[in-house]
Amino acid sequence: MQVLNTATAGLMAASQRLDASARRTAAWGADAQVDLAKEAVEQITARTDFKANLSVIRTADEMMGELLDILA
Repeated sequence: MQVLNTATAGLMAASQRLDASARRTAAWGADAQVDLAKEAVEQITARTDFKANLSVIRTADEMMGELLDILA
């Protein structure tokens, strides 16, 4: 099912973005170039993307279950 592959790729991308932002935020004390406001927005956006992709997976699962119930 292609939708699951797309949603999984979205989850991985959001996870990588969140990880990169967390690393930049952790380096804030040593690197004055880190914009904490930008990193906060990046983390919120990554979290929202993660939730959206989870919703896609959940909906696809429910739809597949309904289809199987109809066919049974």
